[in-house]
Amino acid sequence: MMTSAIVFPNSRPGRPSGRRVRSLLQQGLLAISAALLLPGCASTGAGSSTEPKTDSDRTDADRRSSVRIELATGYFTRGQYETALDEIKQALALKPDLREAINLRNLVYAAMGETAMAEEGFKRALNSAPADGDAMHNYAWFLCQQGRWTPSRALFEQALALPNYRGMARTLLARGVCEARNGEWPAAERSLSKAFELEPGNPAVALNLAEVLYRQQQYERARFYVRRINTQADFVNAQSLWLELRIERRLNNGVAVDDLSQQLRRRFSDAAETQRLRDGRFDD
Repeated sequence: MMTSAIVFPNSRPGRPSGRRVRSLLQQGLLAISAALLLPGCASTGAGSSTEPKTDSDRTDADRRSSVRIELATGYFTRGQYETALDEIKQALALKPDLREAINLRNLVYAAMGETAMAEEGFKRALNSAPADGDAMHNYAWFLCQQGRWTPSRALFEQALALPNYRGMARTLLARGVCEARNGEWPAAERSLSKAFELEPGNPAVALNLAEVLYRQQQYERARFYVRRINTQADFVNAQSLWLELRIERRLNNGVAVDDLSQQLRRRFSDAAETQRLRDGRFDD
């Protein structure tokens, strides 16, 4: 079992906010918090050939259900699953076929440990919308979390093969994390490198890729990616400092190790990584 900084990110197009990034990068090894799956339930799937809707096209039910989903998302990310579920029910009462609400409901079920209900919901969502890349992505991640890597891999591949799929970087990242979890380091490197090509400004991609490279003893390359995080005040976090510290230690750079140690103790005194530093547990 690895114990470092693999995380699953927000990968919506564009540069995430500093607060959002810090929240995402503070997740534990291969852990998935509520927030980390949300891009998959809030965006469209394979794209559409119809004219994009504008605000004037939205009905009152559209607006009210959107507010409910935003509230549900907030509750979900804070671990208030029952309250999130209640908001989703109200959104679906307004728009019974709202895919964002259906996908989010499945994620809530999974987070609550209701795996049978979650899986049934994922299957039903895909039966009703076979080309929904976001549903494929979320179901694939759910299966990965269950240790069912073969069907998970197949769903990731299906999502990535969809024409005009707008979640490509997010799904490549998810696949890379699952490959790393399965010990498939070269495959994980390929997936994460492709994700980085698509979203070089996404710090969670850089952090995951750096961790995978570190695990393959590619220390110079790993340092390049983790420094993209640690040189930006909005992105630096305990995990990224700890990873760079361990890289520098492998490269026998004592000055850098001392500097990073001081930063960890000063800025993240209560972090698990800082406790590992105090205990000398560099290879956990």
